Amino acid sequence: MIASLDALTQQKVDTWLSGNYDAETKSKIQQLLDEGKETELTDSFYKDLEFGTGGMRGEMGVGSNRMNKYTVGSATQGFANYLKANFSGESISVAIAHDSRNNAAYFAQVAADIFSANGIKVYLFKELRPTPELSFAVRYLGCNAGLVITASHNPREYNGYKAYWNDGSQVVAPHDKNIVAEVNKIQSVDEINFSGNPDLITSIGEEIDAEYLKTIQSNSINPDVITRQKDLKIVYSSIHGTGITLVPKALKLLGFEDVNVVEAQAEPNGDFPTVIYPNPEETEAMTLAMNLAKEIDADLVIATDPDADRVGAAVKNPAGEWVLLNGNQMASLIIYYLLDAWKKAGKLTGKEFIAKTIVTTNIIDKMCETQGVKCYNTLTGFKFIAAVIRELEGKEKFIGGGEESYGYLIGDAVRDKDAIASCAMIAELTAYAKDNGKSLFDFLTSMYMENNFYYEGLISLTKKGKAGAEEIQKMMADLRSNVPATVAGSEPVTVIDYTNLTSTDLKSGAITNIPTGLGMEASNVIQLVLADGTKVSARPSGTEPKIKFYVSVNEPLEKAEDFDAVLAKLKQKVSAIQEDLGLK
Repeated sequence: MIASLDALTQQKVDTWLSGNYDAETKSKIQQLLDEGKETELTDSFYKDLEFGTGGMRGEMGVGSNRMNKYTVGSATQGFANYLKANFSGESISVAIAHDSRNNAAYFAQVAADIFSANGIKVYLFKELRPTPELSFAVRYLGCNAGLVITASHNPREYNGYKAYWNDGSQVVAPHDKNIVAEVNKIQSVDEINFSGNPDLITSIGEEIDAEYLKTIQSNSINPDVITRQKDLKIVYSSIHGTGITLVPKALKLLGFEDVNVVEAQAEPNGDFPTVIYPNPEETEAMTLAMNLAKEIDADLVIATDPDADRVGAAVKNPAGEWVLLNGNQMASLIIYYLLDAWKKAGKLTGKEFIAKTIVTTNIIDKMCETQGVKCYNTLTGFKFIAAVIRELEGKEKFIGGGEESYGYLIGDAVRDKDAIASCAMIAELTAYAKDNGKSLFDFLTSMYMENNFYYEGLISLTKKGKAGAEEIQKMMADLRSNVPATVAGSEPVTVIDYTNLTSTDLKSGAITNIPTGLGMEASNVIQLVLADGTKVSARPSGTEPKIKFYVSVNEPLEKAEDFDAVLAKLKQKVSAIQEDLGLK
């Protein structure tokens, strides 16, 4: 015993040492006690790892606040209990996948055993597979739910658990909160049925791959362009994740013949040995891919995160330097291409739509308006985009969508962000640009010249502890009650408050209600729209001690040569807004 452990932590430690936990787990806990590892024990036991509305994520290890057999078991038993109550009298099935993280295959098997022990049929991917393929499999196999073991692009110490509903989307209301309630009811390890029924577990793999890849092939709009540009030089990295299983296959299926895989990062490995963070948003994680691109004079660099739902890309600028595109830029380029290609193919009938989140660049809204295509704005999170697709199914046709955090979706076969389909589409639009004598950077420039140069800055402030949480609350309250007269020289004209779903015209005082549904519900987000078209969005994080400010500014881009100068001006404007609002 460590005398300084608080009572609740000590109680949890004692429960795990005396309860029906395996000998190895008890041995590791006892070792921490013997070595006096007070901080580690406290962090591991001071609370239960929270199962939130989308699942859970945490560091791996022993204890109630860690990802392990028992926390996965508790989550799965609660999930199973809810499925049995919700689909009472029906034959229930669940699809399960996992990524390359350490223990991911083990946790997936634990979950499969528990579901099957509860009389639920399980379709278990026999090897690692991308998260979007799990979403596809749920729909294709007619499952009631799905599960993927992944911690996305978090550091190597983490693993996670993402729950899906029968439409292939991450769970949404009311199922999300209802599942959480069932998980929270599990108070003892003895309530978890770990004794799997092998007869109810079916291995899946290549047969699902083939069907999923067909949907990606069907997304292609200009196969003739790919035929002419089949030698497009593509560099791809899976950053030790699941993308290696399908991205090269998808590109080959479309007709691309010069795909160069970054071999040092091709082997799935939960230690992610070549990177600090397996996140394609980070320059460091993209370095090996860009180095290879320089060596072979490539046309495009793409890389996926461990579960292959996010994709990062790099292009060569006019100076011959490789630069990363951010999530807003790539989302915009994909939509820019899709809208133009659908129009030229005669596929726009007036019943098509795009979907994006409220903090994603407004250049997408502008392009949709120009083409006469509806653009639905949803709350942050791809499950809300999926909700729009679900609600409009059979009435309107989803073209594509995305969010600023490097997640995009093309077509509606999948109901989550899909880096496999996105890699294929990014390669196609790069081929289209080259077929028209342009690089992907030139394509980006053309988009800005047609629609204004939109630039988005993210200001993320960390405020830890109780005092930090109170400070975040005060910042949101101040922004609501004390709208500044000007921000960086421009007057606020509209305040959109998603807490009460209202939009207020500051000149007339008129208040417009924002309807719920179609990916919209009350949320603690506030937006200021300025007279010059600038948009500032404030949103506290739901999972971290942070408040995020998304700043979108834009200026005309008259000619390609002005790109750097206009970009510098826009960046300076974001800095001025940060200064004016005291965001430090």
